[in-house]
Amino acid sequence: MSESRVGSAESMETSYGFETVSGRDEKQARVNEVFHRVAERYDIMNDLMSGGMHRLWKDALVNMVAPSKRPGWRFLDVAGGTGDVAMRIVEASNRQAEGTVLDINGSMLAVGAERARKKGLDEHLLFVEGNAEDLKLPAESFDAYTIAFGIRNVPRIDMALSEAYRVLKPGGRFLCLEFSEVELPVLDKIYDLWSFKAIPAIGQAVAKDRDSYEYLVESIRRFPNQVNFASAIRKAGFDRVTYRNLTGGIAAIHSGWKL
Repeated sequence: MSESRVGSAESMETSYGFETVSGRDEKQARVNEVFHRVAERYDIMNDLMSGGMHRLWKDALVNMVAPSKRPGWRFLDVAGGTGDVAMRIVEASNRQAEGTVLDINGSMLAVGAERARKKGLDEHLLFVEGNAEDLKLPAESFDAYTIAFGIRNVPRIDMALSEAYRVLKPGGRFLCLEFSEVELPVLDKIYDLWSFKAIPAIGQAVAKDRDSYEYLVESIRRFPNQVNFASAIRKAGFDRVTYRNLTGGIAAIHSGWKL
């Protein structure tokens, strides 16, 4: 399916899965509707779709974040509505870190805020409805910016990356966990079969929503590969840009520093 993958982040602006839409507003509206529909079962479906691997990938992300255990360390988790990554970061800091969870989708945020309350982490996390392309947050105010499995759903990825750079403190780190391009010849065939045959069927059976999961699979295949996404991060101003493949490239963690 590599022939369907776009070559630059800018090309995602009017890409809704394999379909080209009229503009970024239509894409945003359709993506919002997807996540309103899947919010309650989002993490359950992640377990089923990835065979639980998303948990290990998120652990790897948090290990790279390496949050400080001293009070006052602040992070921003974008497109993190269910709070999964943010709560892991707070726990890894011995409950010292202060996090802002920002998501454009209120349904996802409601799920995350309730989970944080039940875990006693609500004092450490602020849940904010907002747009990754225009954060409405002060410049140079966070030590780390994380985004997990969300940036491919942002219409103007270049603007989201520029905003990430703006809100990070000097010396702050950008970390993005996202599905990417499989680099192992046999695994890529197996992964295609699983993605296009099994995942939509699971979506229908568990979430009663085949269409949303067809979109999610297609959006993964459209997203720029590791090298091209790294170029977009550099273009936003970040230094020491690297990426780390996970599970043969099914997912990758991209890193950049504001120096």
